[in-house]
Amino acid sequence: MREIIEERFVLSRDRIREIPAEETVPEPYRDYFQRVAAFLTLAVNPCEKGSSLQEKQEYNRRLYEDILPEHYEESYGNPAYAVKMLGEYGTYFSFLYVEMRGVIVYAAEKRVWDMTVCQELFLEIYSAFCETELPAPDAIREILYWYISDYCEEMAGRRILENIDPSYSFAADIVKSSDLNTIDYLYDYGEYVSENEIGVSRYLASLPQEKIDAMARTYTEGYRMGFVNGKKPLEKKRTVNIRYSLGFERMVRAAIEQFAAMGLQPTIYRAASHAVNKRQHLRIGYHGGIPNKQFDYDHKSDAALFLDEDFVHRKLRAVQNCYEQHREMAAWHAGPACIEIFGEAPFIPETKPESMKLTAQQQKLQINCDNEMSQITNRYIKGDERSFTIIAYPVPEIGEPFGELFEETVKINTLDYKLYETIQQTLIEALDRGEKVHIQGQNGNETDLYVMLHHINDVTRETNFENCVADVNIPVGEVFTSPRLTGTNGVLHVSQVYLNELNYKNLKLTFCDGMIKDYSCSNFPSEEDNRRYIMENVLYHHDTLPLGEFAIGTNTTAYAMAHKYQIQEKLPILIAEKMGPHFAVGDTCYSWEEDNAVYNPDGRECVARDNEVSILRKEDPGKAYMGCHTDITIPYEEIGHIRILCSDGEEISIIEKGRFVLPGTETLNGPLKK
Repeated sequence: MREIIEERFVLSRDRIREIPAEETVPEPYRDYFQRVAAFLTLAVNPCEKGSSLQEKQEYNRRLYEDILPEHYEESYGNPAYAVKMLGEYGTYFSFLYVEMRGVIVYAAEKRVWDMTVCQELFLEIYSAFCETELPAPDAIREILYWYISDYCEEMAGRRILENIDPSYSFAADIVKSSDLNTIDYLYDYGEYVSENEIGVSRYLASLPQEKIDAMARTYTEGYRMGFVNGKKPLEKKRTVNIRYSLGFERMVRAAIEQFAAMGLQPTIYRAASHAVNKRQHLRIGYHGGIPNKQFDYDHKSDAALFLDEDFVHRKLRAVQNCYEQHREMAAWHAGPACIEIFGEAPFIPETKPESMKLTAQQQKLQINCDNEMSQITNRYIKGDERSFTIIAYPVPEIGEPFGELFEETVKINTLDYKLYETIQQTLIEALDRGEKVHIQGQNGNETDLYVMLHHINDVTRETNFENCVADVNIPVGEVFTSPRLTGTNGVLHVSQVYLNELNYKNLKLTFCDGMIKDYSCSNFPSEEDNRRYIMENVLYHHDTLPLGEFAIGTNTTAYAMAHKYQIQEKLPILIAEKMGPHFAVGDTCYSWEEDNAVYNPDGRECVARDNEVSILRKEDPGKAYMGCHTDITIPYEEIGHIRILCSDGEEISIIEKGRFVLPGTETLNGPLKK
């Protein structure tokens, strides 16, 4: 079989090499095919990058230069340009262009099958344009559709294996065997290498090994404590999925060694390249720099080309079969350990009419597919036996004091969790006296929201809020709950917020009985564009979402750092959510694990794990889970007050005019005063 694939690869590769010199295809289409053929010829020959650092950097630039912002206006990766130059074919050719760019990473990993099917797809469409009569645009769409359909099983199945099978070790081998004191190794991945990856790598190379080990220990120990605190059996597990951005290899290498001491091998998969496995514009898995966020955004809905009921059934069947064939390996998997980055300039995308868009029916299909995928995964990688951890560090793009900011972030990630545990316990004891909480904005913030709390039968044994210290969710600093939906009413507003790599201005959500009733923002001149932006990237095509979480962030040290360096808009939600009250729309914090008991350090059980939507899992999981959970934080200076309203009419103030006033929490105001 491998010999046949290799033969097909050589034949298709050699045929593509001839295309730049051919004039069979008429203009304007000839330019497209010649440019893509030249790119494929370059990409399938990574040996061309040479051995010197300068040669590797030049090769990396050539691979990615076409989609960089300075060249993007005349790139076929830009749907607007493709439609302008190629008319009705433009959207489909732009999709093909994106799929062909995956060849860069397939060549780096020597994945001959993936390169071959891409090359053969390109040649099939090229041949159609070599005929006397041009093919109809629908005929091109059909070719692309059947490419996705025919290879869906292999592409989706490999994605599952990359997560659970440590023998897929391309990235792990680079981390473990490269000379990490140089930056040469960064170019071995096939990913785009920007100044961020270079800067992080060089900075980590300057640190003593003890510092690297300590950073890794914070990360791996947080992961281990997630199992301890959740009373989950880590000893039954054998693999951990490590996710990171290029440049952090020294820390990842130390983490691999520390995980090995726990009996865990790494699985490290790359952010998806095949359209079958992508999730909008998000990069889930390890990755390098992002050459152009607009390029990713322009193609976030490319699934519109192939998403139908047949595709959904085919993909779900492929995932189910792969898990079933490797059920023992799946059961050994412990969950993800993520190293996130922050500091990049906030991105406000341009919405282009030429980009593909999901129809209303396709949006529902996508939601159903995501829900079914989650259910399948949960059957084989059981929620009550897995955990996770997330930690974040800045990249050089954040600004001149990068090294100083990096050190400040390390300090924030290692704050005294015992101190916070005590203060947060004080908050919880007050909150557990309440029936609901009133959040009111100030300084232009229009928030006016009442959040309903669950009834507690026995306050000595039960609590509504989880005391979150530095285990799975680093750094320390929040108490959170899944609120009751009925009676949760009002407006949530934030002047500016950065969610899932996208910037929102004046984001406003109106809730009625805990469900989003209306929404708006001011990113675009058109109200229609603003609503579509939120629908696609916050609601993820759901008609509405529940308020899945209410929390009070207590990490005023992080807040003070953000203001000192003026980086509020550049912080990841992981840190931002600890810097004020926050509200998550979508699933609860306990999604798929509602029946697993959760206890605070004081021994009390957190009983607020369900709401009126998630409880529907007992009847129909498809109605209970949204497949998303997006945190929205209000900064302290925009908080007029947070008050607990008790059933007997008593009011207990937690925050007034942006400062903690509940006795026992005043210590948190120290960093704010500075």
